[in-house]
Amino acid sequence: QVQLVESGGGLVQAGGSLRLSCAASGRTFSSYVMAWFRQAPGKERDFVAHITWSGGSTYYADSVKGRFTISRDGAKNTVYLQMNSLKPEDTAVYYCAARRRTIVPTMKSADFGSWGQGTQVTVSS
Repeated sequence: QVQLVESGGGLVQAGGSLRLSCAASGRTFSSYVMAWFRQAPGKERDFVAHITWSGGSTYYADSVKGRFTISRDGAKNTVYLQMNSLKPEDTAVYYCAARRRTIVPTMKSADFGSWGQGTQVTVSS
């Protein structure tokens, strides 16, 4: 059973940076895709970025491209989301998610079966 635990959220001023971590356990993740989603109050859960565990291929939502970087550390079984140049509209609960890799990548939250508990990111203006 996959277990995901996020950390690193907090309060930061606009223009600042945060690094989120997602510690993964319970599986060998070489065939998995790891992703970050976020959900603001009253809104749907939106895709942010994903990375393939084996090859490190990445993909980003347009809204974060050039500002956020997703990476993974195989030795630590941890996925990171480095967030720079944060904006108030980045305020949300950020979730780590995992699923087995498929030929056609997906950015739909419903296609991910394993989730962390979420970590709050608040960006003040």
